[in-house]
Amino acid sequence: MIVNKRTDRIDLRIHPQAKEALQAAALLRHKSVSEFVLESALGAANEVLADRRYFSLNAEQWEAFQTALNTQPQPLPRLERLMREPGIFD
Repeated sequence: MIVNKRTDRIDLRIHPQAKEALQAAALLRHKSVSEFVLESALGAANEVLADRRYFSLNAEQWEAFQTALNTQPQPLPRLERLMREPGIFD
């Protein structure tokens, strides 16, 4: 059996009315306030992060994307010279 042990905490300062609303909503979902808040916050976080993780392209955009990925990079002589120079930790 795998036990999912939670070790970190997040403390919130909220108005009493907000706490009452969270308690009422958690009760309706048959969850603790912590479970309700965590699930709700993670759902919101996933929505916010979704456009950073996934994106959709139409056929024309997909072709342009594939072309960009498959195109050889342009030589950058100044960058190449910089990479040959010793660094501060060398």
